[in-house]
Amino acid sequence: MKNTLRSLALLVACLAPALAQRDFLTPDEVSQVREAQQPDVRLTLYTTFAQLRMELLRNYFATEKPGRSALIHDTLEDYTKIIEAIDIVADDALRRNLAIDKGIDAVEKAERAMIADLERFDSMDAADSSRYRYALDDALEATRDSLALAEEDLRDRKADVAKRDKEEKTKLEEMMTPDDVKARREQEKKEGKDQPKRKLPSLRRPEDEVVAPTPAPKKK
Repeated sequence: MKNTLRSLALLVACLAPALAQRDFLTPDEVSQVREAQQPDVRLTLYTTFAQLRMELLRNYFATEKPGRSALIHDTLEDYTKIIEAIDIVADDALRRNLAIDKGIDAVEKAERAMIADLERFDSMDAADSSRYRYALDDALEATRDSLALAEEDLRDRKADVAKRDKEEKTKLEEMMTPDDVKARREQEKKEGKDQPKRKLPSLRRPEDEVVAPTPAPKKK
């Protein structure tokens, strides 16, 4: 449930980071994500961004300087949002039958190393640790959850995503009136007929060329 709420909160930030209240990507990184239309490429990009945040954290933790706790806290928060964005991109690609094998391999390898770094930070007995403790706990939890997903067989993960979507849709419809549910389903049916090639949410500008997606292989 916590992961679902986290994913919903990060969905808009993932697809349009420039609109987030507090940007967790730099302007240059936002531009790179806009150009990365293939989910495999996007996953690799986000993984690189997470590794860059980890490099910053290693530098901050190397020396206890006045004021470093705020830098550690903010960098951990940005890092966690990037990890969550990775999971959102992967799940969305699986919904659309897009290939993410290469991206997931990069994610899995990087997250193993980043968990080791985070656990080392967690073991440090720093005087200012109370100021970034919760952010560090969140980063560790998010990365462990993300790694567990990356290690999962893609077919099983896709089935889990479909099951979760169905459950969420059922819960939503339980809060609606019968007439609203009927209207919603009729609208979905109409959109399915009228828009068989609906465009994906994208950071690409309208005038940019859209690259055709590559079908996902059956096996990981």
